[in-house]
Amino acid sequence: MTYRLLPEWYPQDGIQLTWPRPDGDWAPLLARIEATLERIVMATARYQRVLICVPDELTKQRLADTFHAYAVPAERLQLIVAPTDDTWARDHGPISVVDEDGQCVLLDYTFTGWGGKFPAERDNLLTQWLADAGAWACPVASRNLVLEGGGIETDGEGTLLTTEACLLNPNRNPTLSRAEVEAQLGEDFGVDRVLWLANGHLEGDDTDSHIDTLARFCNPTTIAYVRCDDPHDPHYAALAAMEQELQSFRQRNGEPYRLVPLPWPQACFDPEDGHRLPATYANFLIINQAVLVPTYGDPADVTALNALAVAFPEHTLIPIECVSVIRQHGSLHCLTMQLPQGTLARGTPATTAIC
Repeated sequence: MTYRLLPEWYPQDGIQLTWPRPDGDWAPLLARIEATLERIVMATARYQRVLICVPDELTKQRLADTFHAYAVPAERLQLIVAPTDDTWARDHGPISVVDEDGQCVLLDYTFTGWGGKFPAERDNLLTQWLADAGAWACPVASRNLVLEGGGIETDGEGTLLTTEACLLNPNRNPTLSRAEVEAQLGEDFGVDRVLWLANGHLEGDDTDSHIDTLARFCNPTTIAYVRCDDPHDPHYAALAAMEQELQSFRQRNGEPYRLVPLPWPQACFDPEDGHRLPATYANFLIINQAVLVPTYGDPADVTALNALAVAFPEHTLIPIECVSVIRQHGSLHCLTMQLPQGTLARGTPATTAIC
């Protein structure tokens, strides 16, 4: 079976979110992260549906009441009770492809908590759990490869952008060589070109340099990327080297990519122990007719929005404050997974559940 990996700008049925458990890592910040997730839901529901995995019936009813009060249309919201470990739907959610007949298929990769750093057993089972709950309108195909959605970017035309630090990390698939990883990616995604970044990282990032924290396809010819303009910042050399790599990459026709630099926010530090947090504007989410952009209460927020307005001239840009999100070492894109047209079952709005 030949598949094609869909780019994020492909028309969507909705997005997937995973609501935090009251006893999970978000417990000290629960009210703050819930407020951020509520803003994501309300912004997204203007354009498409939102599927939310919730930890229990109490949370489900509370959210149904909350979003009803916020005038979120019932047909745009689906809540499903499911056991989870954490909130990072980008990495435990399904990766969508289409076959040669145009049929959507959800590829369910192995998720190990970014190389065994954190518990992930329940998150790893979530896509199949949702299939059993009737959430999907298309088949699910399991994969043994350890892979997270935040680790890959595609132009939708046979090119994949990723980082060596993540996909070639021995904590993911230690028995596979680069050639073997590329072969698996080619088979699963229909890609015949892999652009590997050897440089680039963010302090405080648990993902081993996920590409969605560093560089993103905006369309088949445009890549937005983070640029550090402070020579005294410890990220400066690696991100400058990454910029040179991006400048050397070529499209299939031999032309260079149109590169859109994103600004470097002021350093953010955890108020508890002072470690640096991974604030990045590259962690935006493309939905139907809009782009949700993480902001950090920083003067660079406006510069980032202006830069992305150039990259997405036909989209509405919606800022989402993500200061609390980076406290758990992710940002907006990490919390979400887009669900292309043909993947999401209609179901019964706000009432579907499996326990």
